[in-house]
Amino acid sequence: MNIKDNAYKIIACPVMHTETREFYCVYQALYGSYGIYCRPLDMFMSEVDHEKYPQVQQEYRFERKQV
Repeated sequence: MNIKDNAYKIIACPVMHTETREFYCVYQALYGSYGIYCRPLDMFMSEVDHEKYPQVQQEYRFERKQV
């Protein structure tokens, strides 16, 4: 679940970019059009910016939750 309370499924993590050697996380939305997204791993694992999102209770941008 992300900070907007949407559910996602991790498809592959970590995934390494062949040119930059940077690590990414590939994940799929479990709502709407079920889009597939790719985000840098450090951003995927980052803490919530509570100044920008003061109403959010969770510590990290994405957290595992029972569905």
